[in-house]
This record gives sequence, structure tokens and C-alpha cells, in this order.
Amino acid sequence: MDFLRPASWQEALAAKAEHPTAVPIAGGTDVMVEINFDHRRPTHLLDLTRIGELTEWETGADSVRLGASVPYARIMRHLRAELPGLALAAHTVASPQIRNRGGVGGNLGTASPAGDAHPALLAAGAEVEAESAARGTRLIPIDAFYTGVKRNALEPDELIRAVHVARADGPQQYSKVGTRNAMVIAVCAFGLALHPETRTVRTGIGSAAPTPIRAEVAEQFLNSVLEESGCWESGQILAPSAVKQFAGLCAEACNPIDDVRGTADYRRHAIGVLARRTLMWAWESYRGGPRATEGAA
Repeated sequence: MDFLRPASWQEALAAKAEHPTAVPIAGGTDVMVEINFDHRRPTHLLDLTRIGELTEWETGADSVRLGASVPYARIMRHLRAELPGLALAAHTVASPQIRNRGGVGGNLGTASPAGDAHPALLAAGAEVEAESAARGTRLIPIDAFYTGVKRNALEPDELIRAVHVARADGPQQYSKVGTRNAMVIAVCAFGLALHPETRTVRTGIGSAAPTPIRAEVAEQFLNSVLEESGCWESGQILAPSAVKQFAGLCAEACNPIDDVRGTADYRRHAIGVLARRTLMWAWESYRGGPRATEGAA
């Protein structure tokens, strides 16, 4: 196994172009586990730890450009207001040691359906900034990024440089089921974001399908309920029947399997519970804060 250690982003792109099968490593919290258990034996490892820009972020008026290697611990400390859903997800990642090493780029590169960041990124409508030496930079919508079990939309010569996430314009929530509070892979996870500016709700589901997914039918149902009842303007309490139907539609969106962490039936049930809880938490937060009035009668 050869170890490539570029000193700059351009050197990293050149190395990836020369060795398309090279596996990037930054925090190493996923890659090293696979190597240690001999589940993976790449011919080349591409070390990105010398590239400082990957651990930086830029906060703009409308969005945050988050370097691929920004540690979860820094997201928790510094971006809680801008990216609340992702900050909540970061709290559930493994242990303090891993939260100080791992970043969102690693979750995206691995593309495991159980990755903790995926539901929050889906709910927020993120975009993945990928780059190659030959074709330059492109933005991949998060909805198009996950292409199969542990597969993503990256080309062989591309690297993830950053993730673009819109600054929250409304409450966001995240919840995860695991056998304990730390050092655990999710049995299932659910993210939800209210977007009052566009009068929409987005969801994200983890570890309950071959890829991270959204519950799009549930979103459409809830969007219609909120619009037709004028809830965005009034902030009235949601009807229990609507909350129950939303949770049921989220459960129906799942396509889980039985494994050592849980059964398919349990995962569907748990996603319904998480959907109901996160919706109630987010809506109560919305009702208690300033509400958008654009479009009000």
C-alpha cells in the first residue's frame, strides 16, 4: 500500500488523477476501521491532512461553505446557529475523540446509509462541491449524491472539497436511535428542517434504506397541510391526525433490512416515532419564535 501525502489541493487533485483508485483519508475514522479489519486493502491512500483549507469554513449571507474536513466538534461549537440540524447530528457522532477528527466529507465519501450527517444534509438541501484536475469544480445536489449502497456520484478522479449548506431560515431537528448514547452506529436516524421562506418542509432518513433518503410523499403531504390551513402565518397547533399521517408516510418511505442492530419492522416503527417527535419539536420552536409573514392575507 502506497501512501500519498500532497501538500496542496492542486497536488491532491493531480495525485487522484494519476491514481483514480486512491482512497482519500483525512480523519480516518471510517477508512482505518475498514483497513484494520481487512475489509479494504487499497493500493494507494491519499492523505489530505496537510491541506489546511479543508478544515476551514466560510459563512455567507445565505449559506455556509463547509470544508470537507471541518471536524464535527467545530461544527457543534461554531455553527450551531447557522446549521442547527447538522450541529445536532454532530453531537451524536461516536466519541469526543472521533468528533475531533471526523468530518462531513468522510461521511459523504463513504456514503454509508448509517452515516450520521446524511439526514441533516438531506433535510437542509445541501450541495457537495467536487473537483477534478481535468474538469474543474461542480456542485452535486445532495438528492443526487447517493447512488447505491456505499456508492456516490463522484467520478474516479474527483475529490470532495466542501459542502454548501443554506443557513437555517427555520427550526431544524435531528434524532437517532442507537443501543447507547455514544460509540454506536445508528439503528436509524431522522432529520427534519422547516423552511419558512419557501413554505416547505424537508426530511432525511438514515439507516432505513439502501441509501440515505428523503420521505418525499410525507413532505408533500405536510406542505399541503401547512399551506391549506394557513399554519405558516398563524403558527397554530398542528392537528394530531396530520402529525400521525406524516409519521406514517415517513415510515412507509423506508426500505430497511434486518441486521444485527435491528429488524426492518423495528426500523419502520422507529422512523415513524422519530418523525412525529422531530416535527412536534420543530413546530413548537417555530410557533414560539418570529414567523415569516410574506404572503399572509
